[in-house]
Amino acid sequence: MSKIILLSLLIIFTLCNCQVTTNRNKDSIITFKPIPTLIRNPTHQGISPDFDTSLVSQYIRSIFQDSKGNLWFGTLGDGVVRYDVKSLTYFAKSEGLDANSIHAITEDKNGNIWLGTDQGVFKYDGKEFRNYNEKNGLKNITVSRKSILIDKSNTIWVGTESGVFRYNASVDNANEKCFSLFPLLASIKIRDIMEDKAGNIWFASQDNGVYRFDGKTIINITENEGLGDNYAGGMIQDKTGNFWFTMKGGICRYDGKNFTNFTTKDGLGGNEVWGIYEEKSGIIWISARGSMTRYDPSANVMIGEKPFTIFTEKDGINCCVQSMYQDRSGNMWWGAGSGLYRFDGERFYQVKQKGPW
Repeated sequence: MSKIILLSLLIIFTLCNCQVTTNRNKDSIITFKPIPTLIRNPTHQGISPDFDTSLVSQYIRSIFQDSKGNLWFGTLGDGVVRYDVKSLTYFAKSEGLDANSIHAITEDKNGNIWLGTDQGVFKYDGKEFRNYNEKNGLKNITVSRKSILIDKSNTIWVGTESGVFRYNASVDNANEKCFSLFPLLASIKIRDIMEDKAGNIWFASQDNGVYRFDGKTIINITENEGLGDNYAGGMIQDKTGNFWFTMKGGICRYDGKNFTNFTTKDGLGGNEVWGIYEEKSGIIWISARGSMTRYDPSANVMIGEKPFTIFTEKDGINCCVQSMYQDRSGNMWWGAGSGLYRFDGERFYQVKQKGPW
């Protein structure tokens, strides 16, 4: 009898507003956290009449975790959202963030949060937002997705629809133009910026392939060198040192010498690829219109193992994924055109304002 009472109490406790751990399969343990307090209601600008207002936001275009452990979600129409486990805080126009779309988020060594938006660059020092635009040297204020990088030397790079700009902190306080055009990539439409393990800076462009800058010279890699397409939307360098680029018709792997292209014929879920991301485990995720594809580089194709696994609406993900991110606890987050998602090892599930977090 005492065991039955104890079991009943445990069930009641689990259903309350406390931390819940759910085993979805033998390899995955998902921990649900308490419902965060909502600070400042989202504006939900430009939403359709049937929009689900319980979502964190309909469009999550960028995700980042800062040095304090806070997660930041860049949205379309709802500004930027900060999640610190205890609260969900919305920052928008009334807080000084006058931008419709947040495309990129990062943090400098002083703890400032930098946002790339459709209205230039914003810096948040923990108290207020400061906007950098044309008067500060940005000749184009539309910052591309994933196109703010703070490299190992603390140089801030910003990729726009018309060239790359670098930030000079020494002239910022003097109210001078603290952003200057990077002359080697003037007028190029940038789609992504990253730093590789050797310290080279890579730029993915809309029409001119990819560029690699070693600090002195820049090299352009295009279809002529074997790149799958001159449209490069995103890129990563994996654990083994290979580079991966998203193309119009699929993805392309570059080992420093040879290029290998992958399309739907090889197992991708779609050819209209939007993004690529590598987990700490080495698993690579590829987002495309209508699907997510997981690539396992350890799969042994010689014995019939398939490296590509496709996830679609039947697996819980029902819209195009626009951002992917793994936090320091190992949780993977997806931002889509239908809100925020996580993955339990088998299926995707939607994270709304009230969770499950």
